This record gives sequence, structure tokens and C-alpha cells, in this order.
Amino acid sequence: MTDRETTLLLGALRSQREHVVTMVDGLDDEQARRPVLPSGWSCLGLLKHLAHSDEHYWFACVVGGEPVDGSLCADGADWRVGDDSTLADLVALYREHGARADTVLAATTLDAPPAYTDPAWETWGMGFPDVRSVVLHVITETAVHAGHLDATRELIDGRQWVTL
Repeated sequence: MTDRETTLLLGALRSQREHVVTMVDGLDDEQARRPVLPSGWSCLGLLKHLAHSDEHYWFACVVGGEPVDGSLCADGADWRVGDDSTLADLVALYREHGARADTVLAATTLDAPPAYTDPAWETWGMGFPDVRSVVLHVITETAVHAGHLDATRELIDGRQWVTL
């Protein structure tokens, strides 16, 4: 993938990934583990979700054809973190899956069909005819969750991404 469109899309994805990591930088493990919204997720849980459900599932499995391990995301498992999970561990996992995703994306084209399709996508009203649509989906997902982290971080310690 070397064309201008690919460069722009992957640049946007990398920018959103860095936004995510920046918003958890400086938190201690207790702060990152603490749920602050009624839904109960934590910054650690969101990082785990992004690593497994967005980077690994969509790029390694859907685009790259690796087998799908349904247990990673079943019943919200991708949001739950063990007591031994640390912020450093989950940032490293997120970065690792992002780097693997970049490798997979470098080996394909935006027009290529996904290597894996899931019938459940139809029930969600989603279709992914090509890698381009997958990349756009993950950019959107990552940006939405980066925004969640913006609000959550402000509630935890007052840090803001954009200061008004």
C-alpha cells in the first residue's frame, strides 16, 4: 500500500492511535483501572478493547486472515482486565497490535476484499466490501474511543486534550 489515499488513511489511523496513548499517559494504574462512567468501563478496559477488538480482529483477522478467537471478545471479555494488568502492559499490547496491523496493511491494497467476513455484520447493518471500508471503520472506532478517553481523563484528573 503506497498510494496517496493509503498514506492519508493510515496517517489518520496512526494519529488517532497516538491520541489514545496520549490520553492515558501520566495516569497511574489505579486511575487507569477506575471506572468513572455509569457503564463501568475503565481506561485499561478501553485499551484492551482497542487492542483486541479493533486492531487485532479487524486487521489481523478480517484483513489478514488469521483465525478469529471469539473468546477475546465474547461477553465483553475485551473490556475486562485482570488484577495483574497494568497500564504499561496494555499500552504495550495496543502498540504491538497496531504495529502488527500496519504490517498486514502494508501487504494488501485498499481494493482487496476482506480475507474473513462475518455474517453478523449484516445484522448490524454493516458491510465491508474491501480493506478500505475496514480501515475507515477502525479509524472511526478509534476516534470515537479517543473522544471517550478525552472525557474520562478530564473526569479523572482534569487533563484536557483541547483546552477552551
